Amino acid sequence: MQKITPFLWFVDDAIEAARFYASVFKGRIVNSTQLYDTPSGPNTYIVTIKLLDTYFTLINGGDVPGFTKFSAATSFVVNCKNRKEVDRYWKGLLKDGGKPGNCGWLTDKYGVTWQVVPEEMPKYLGGPDKEGRDRAMKTMLKMSKLDINKIKHAYMGD
Repeated sequence: MQKITPFLWFVDDAIEAARFYASVFKGRIVNSTQLYDTPSGPNTYIVTIKLLDTYFTLINGGDVPGFTKFSAATSFVVNCKNRKEVDRYWKGLLKDGGKPGNCGWLTDKYGVTWQVVPEEMPKYLGGPDKEGRDRAMKTMLKMSKLDINKIKHAYMGD
């Protein structure tokens, strides 16, 4: 089992969110438990999902001050093998009300922030050619959804 598991607090839609994420990542719900008479209320659910190779726990914990807002200060990076994967996760996570951001970042309809990133990015943003890195960074900063081919061409000076 993984040593660290992301745990996400939802006011009242953890089950819906778990189904949404399982559909986007072709994952699965591993466990769902309804708890009664908790401090958060009578309809508290805890759901464990497996997305790719990572387990997440979601709680339907109610409207408790300090626990009900996600922020971009915490995000999940989705490393993508190719453009097809970037397109699939980008489209899936924006479905039904998500909002695109800059440089591969987006916020889904639940307010959770994701970074959809091609696996090759470090090769161009951290490559040995300083001028190439600068060109790649300037190109990336103009993007919403990342296009690795444009970033690569910028790095190469094409």
